[in-house]
Amino acid sequence: MNGSAGAGAEDASEAGGRASWQPEAVIVPTLFALIFLVGAVGNALVLAVLLRGGQAVSTTNLFILNLGVADLCFIVCCVPFQATIYTLDGWVFGSLLCKAVHFLIFLTMYASSFTLAAVSLDRYLAIRYPLHSRELRTPRNALAAIGLIWGLSLLFSGPYLSYYRQSQLANLTVCHPAWSAPRRRAMDLCTFVFSYLLPMLVLGLTYARTLRYLWRTVDPVATGSSARRAKRKVTRMIITVAALFCLCWMPHHALILCVWFGRFPLTPATYALRILSHLVSYANSCVNPIVYALVSKHFRKGFRKICAGLLRRAPRRASGRVCTSAPGTRGGSVLERESTDVTHVSEAAGTSAPVLTTLSSPALSLVPGPSWRDQNAPSGNPTVDAT
Repeated sequence: MNGSAGAGAEDASEAGGRASWQPEAVIVPTLFALIFLVGAVGNALVLAVLLRGGQAVSTTNLFILNLGVADLCFIVCCVPFQATIYTLDGWVFGSLLCKAVHFLIFLTMYASSFTLAAVSLDRYLAIRYPLHSRELRTPRNALAAIGLIWGLSLLFSGPYLSYYRQSQLANLTVCHPAWSAPRRRAMDLCTFVFSYLLPMLVLGLTYARTLRYLWRTVDPVATGSSARRAKRKVTRMIITVAALFCLCWMPHHALILCVWFGRFPLTPATYALRILSHLVSYANSCVNPIVYALVSKHFRKGFRKICAGLLRRAPRRASGRVCTSAPGTRGGSVLERESTDVTHVSEAAGTSAPVLTTLSSPALSLVPGPSWRDQNAPSGNPTVDAT
């Protein structure tokens, strides 16, 4: 919801256009609610599995924990407020939340994106240099890297505290970009480069080198069908994880680039593309737990254990009994321990949770901003919120 004062005829025309898009007021919020439910529950389960019994002690689990925190915050801070732009005509949450919500959206988006890049480097070192990287890949260094990730995320997302503001357009209260078009274009371009392009380059380079190393090394060391299965599984997992992150955020970034450097008129078709880009990019944060459950038997076991504990407690509480404690859990890492040779790497990949299972997301990502249903766009060339 952005723009400048426009003619009354144009406003009436736009209102008529919105009336023809009424199904969005029901369908889109329902899909957002589904994304919110799956993402919140799924990422909460991931955090519970990692934190239960102090299992987040390895570099891998620490990065997964950080990614889960970022994804959960992204889901909580983004989806509920973005869903309202399709049901409400104005912004009803106040000036403070207008700034804070978008700042938190970009903060968690950067954190997810940078975490994915850090995990890819960690996995490459673990597979390519399992012995020499032990001194570098310690929990203490992982915590330092996580601190650096959030520090950089604060640095890059800080400008968004002033990017948006609450104001009055006609008779509506809106939360829209306050910067001039040149400043917004420069900021959106920087966000695209640092939150998507550079992390994707890091992911592509590290995974390509990891794949090349595994492809060349597994067969000479281990022979037979198990080695071939391990190689296929690792290859399939790497391609899936990298493709999910790339594909989920590509439509949104392509749309942003079209807005600033191409032609993107405000029509029912482009409005539908806008909604679709929102849904696909937001869904990336809720599919991460699904990827973990499909790839890692340790996460599946942890999910089942937590769900079973909750189901056992419910009847006891309903009958008035007091549940004193949950069933005992066994310590240790959620993921398979990293091997120190290629043979063990291939075995881990073939049996349960390959060392690259941590990569899935997010992340992250130019996060869409307020509605593009411009309330007061100039006639002949409606403006579009490019964030």
